[in-house]
Amino acid sequence: MTKKTVAIFLSVILTAVFAAAAFAACGNDDGIPADMSGIVLTDGGVEITLTASNGETSYDIYKCGSAYGEYVLVESGFGGRIYESEDVWAYYRADGYAHGRKVSSRIYSYERELFGGETYIFSPDDDPDQVQAVIDGIYSEQRGSENGQFAETRAAIYFKPGVYDVRVDEGYYTSVAGLGMLPTDTDIADFNVDADIPPSADGSGWVNHNATCNFWRSVENIEVNADVRWAVSQATSMRRVKINGDLTLHHLGGWSSGGFLADSVVGGTVDAGSQQQWLSRNDEWTAWNGTNFNMVFVGTEGAAPEDGWPGGSRATHIAETPAVREKPFLVFDERDGYGVFVPAMRTGSVGASWSDGKTDGEVIPLSEFYVARADRDDAASLNAALSSGRHVFLTAGIYELDEPLEVTRAGTVVMGSGYATLRVSDANEDTLMRVADEDGITICGLLFDAGAHSETLLEVGGDDASADHSDDPICLSDLFFRIGGRADVNTYVRTSVIINSDDVIGDNFWVWRADHTYGVGWDVNVTKNGLTVNGDDVTFYGLLVEHFHEYQTVWRGERGRTYFYQSEIPYDPPSQDAYMSSDGTVRGYASYKVDDGVRTHTAYGLGVYSCPHNAEIKVDNAIEVPANPGIRIEHAVTVLLDSDPCIQSVINGNGTVISPGWMSAINVYDGGSIY
Repeated sequence: MTKKTVAIFLSVILTAVFAAAAFAACGNDDGIPADMSGIVLTDGGVEITLTASNGETSYDIYKCGSAYGEYVLVESGFGGRIYESEDVWAYYRADGYAHGRKVSSRIYSYERELFGGETYIFSPDDDPDQVQAVIDGIYSEQRGSENGQFAETRAAIYFKPGVYDVRVDEGYYTSVAGLGMLPTDTDIADFNVDADIPPSADGSGWVNHNATCNFWRSVENIEVNADVRWAVSQATSMRRVKINGDLTLHHLGGWSSGGFLADSVVGGTVDAGSQQQWLSRNDEWTAWNGTNFNMVFVGTEGAAPEDGWPGGSRATHIAETPAVREKPFLVFDERDGYGVFVPAMRTGSVGASWSDGKTDGEVIPLSEFYVARADRDDAASLNAALSSGRHVFLTAGIYELDEPLEVTRAGTVVMGSGYATLRVSDANEDTLMRVADEDGITICGLLFDAGAHSETLLEVGGDDASADHSDDPICLSDLFFRIGGRADVNTYVRTSVIINSDDVIGDNFWVWRADHTYGVGWDVNVTKNGLTVNGDDVTFYGLLVEHFHEYQTVWRGERGRTYFYQSEIPYDPPSQDAYMSSDGTVRGYASYKVDDGVRTHTAYGLGVYSCPHNAEIKVDNAIEVPANPGIRIEHAVTVLLDSDPCIQSVINGNGTVISPGWMSAINVYDGGSIY
């Protein structure tokens, strides 16, 4: 937490400080570090240790049901040092007295102790003015490209079920979520994401509303009683949201390059506007306006643009979502406290999973999770939790790992909050996370950040992976990968993501070799490939892979399926000689490469864009696939964003020019034939 955020927080909470956080290195029998702070969980509730640092001889104890509500006196003149209560989730204030006068005032909260200082949890009983002040303070810290885009702060904002008369403006590295079982349990007056890129020198309104760098923010499981602006690009997620109005995906027509909308209901019209491309999966709305480069609709309900490929309305419609498990989410109720709801698998689905007023799945009590905090946890403590059989909930923060996290147990859930970030330390030349070839593992809500050198950032299944997970797939949701951009240092990752297991579902990935700000250059943030898929029956909904040195995506597994793909080839090859594939016989590297030996593969709605800094750079094929009968690519487009013509064909030397000099497209490629 930065100084500014701390100041705002303390001014709202009174002038008291939260419970002292002195964490010892001791642990319990399974090696997990124990909490050693002013408030701890007991079998019957919580226990507060009252320190007499100012000579206190007695205390008045006050209690509040939430962080920003009204405290009520529950015990006067308490003379002990240990105060016990059955109310785990209450907030306690202890006013200490010595010689007849108050000498201290401290607030204790197990909720705050559990989730850490970058997690903010609101209750409908809170003072709305105080809630608004905290939300505005977070936004002021996390907004704008200069101080937000590569900031080190993280924020998770949660609302317990109820009604909130507040406006939420969301900035970088922030997640906003309701804690009810249904989105309709948590009612927010207003929610908004603006384009915060600074104005251009000439005052151009088009540039002023540029959202192409509006990354790293999410919202889920809330109802909004207003029109919503969601002007975002990659590495964003809107899930399980009910909007009682219109949804606008841009800021007054400024550039935008998203995006992902899933399991949501919009009462009015979705206005895509300037969005270059978009994936909508299992959504419902009244109407949809706009298509631009590439829009894909999978299992949606409501009026949407007709398929006009290649030269008209570039919309792709898939009637049903073949198989998906929605991302898990944190829930709370007064009786059972916190848990993580894991939705059930859905097959052949249409529309939102909850629109009939119920959600299928199970709640895993938070007691079965190890709740990690970046200020006290490392790879050793996280692996100790995983090996002991715990799930892991990573609270908002940056976790620097000197060895991989090993997820080995079937059914394990590893879930991040507030763009929890796993970062490669200088000592780690391996990977950040290795997932075993086991049923039902779920990894979600994480940013993987490269360091000086690692072979990969995520590996799913070993080289010998062969298990059948078709009845209980491995699910990977809202996972984002970054090489470079954040600091003026060199980074290296050979291949960011390798999937060796069969029956894996990927749901919203951005795999990004950074193209701007710090630590960026052909010989600075060095890579080979973005994603390699070796497993069979792997499905992606929303796959975005950009700027890697060679093939962006390499697919070797059978029966792979991709629903929506967005990619930019690297901007910065220094010369054509440095950017040749196929043993120097093909100019450039295809973005989407299906191995010659693959017999069956299907992909829908693929967009590959170019913007080379060097005018001599050419890419012969945006997509390369074998001419086998089981290979089908439905709807693919190439776009020259800027500079000189670069991509020469859409697929294997084929493509229909639809905008001379800057756009070409293909309707269907099927087994070597073009339709």
